[in-house]
Amino acid sequence: MDSLNFSTSFALFLSIYLFAYLVLFRNWGPKHRAEASSSFMSLSHGTPAVLLAVRALLTAAAGGAPPLAAPNSEFQNSVLDFSAAYFVADLLHYLAFSPSDVLFILHHLATLYVFLTCRFLVGRGAYGLLELLILAEATSACQNVWSIARFRKGESAAAARLYEFLSPFFYVFYSVVRGVLAPIFMIQMVAFFAGGEARGLIPAWVWVSWMVVIVAAIAVSVMWVSSHWVGWCKERGFWGRSSDLQRSNNKVK
Repeated sequence: MDSLNFSTSFALFLSIYLFAYLVLFRNWGPKHRAEASSSFMSLSHGTPAVLLAVRALLTAAAGGAPPLAAPNSEFQNSVLDFSAAYFVADLLHYLAFSPSDVLFILHHLATLYVFLTCRFLVGRGAYGLLELLILAEATSACQNVWSIARFRKGESAAAARLYEFLSPFFYVFYSVVRGVLAPIFMIQMVAFFAGGEARGLIPAWVWVSWMVVIVAAIAVSVMWVSSHWVGWCKERGFWGRSSDLQRSNNKVK
């Protein structure tokens, strides 16, 4: 997989971003042009990353060490390079256009820390991280189409209809993956490492720092989708009607 190295992947993602910014969304207003370009680049990363990660896991050779602490295969390292290149490219986007979006910048830096320490420092643990990558990027296609439609819904009736149609399905899908499946797998990883299965293979400070990053990422994801659920319910008056009814009852009393 020599073609799937960091430099080639970074050049690919940068080219996709520039194509989206200079061609695909050139007529969009400045507010959403860069954001839509970032989403388009993310769209080109998410599903390919899932497919590559699945292949890397299926082709991993069985060894003496448990899978979560096994040495990284060459293909697994290539997938880490591929995703790291995307996060560097998107990090540059945030630094250039949204430097005040500290949460996303920290998220990208933390993700790069996990990938790079796994890739270059310990050379182990990619198996579990790629499983998490699959969960993290499983929602990518839906999320990025939803995001682009959201950016455009004020100017396009078709985009508004697509946004309204996708929102409840996307929120449910995202909630199940990030709020249920990811925490279950994270708990299994914590139990594995805390049980000493990786002792002598992955230093404790490394896996502890990985778990801190993963727990924080899951928590932020849950808060993010929760805020969108709240907004979606308010837009449809679910809570508004409840409040109105409460106020009416208070008046009767």
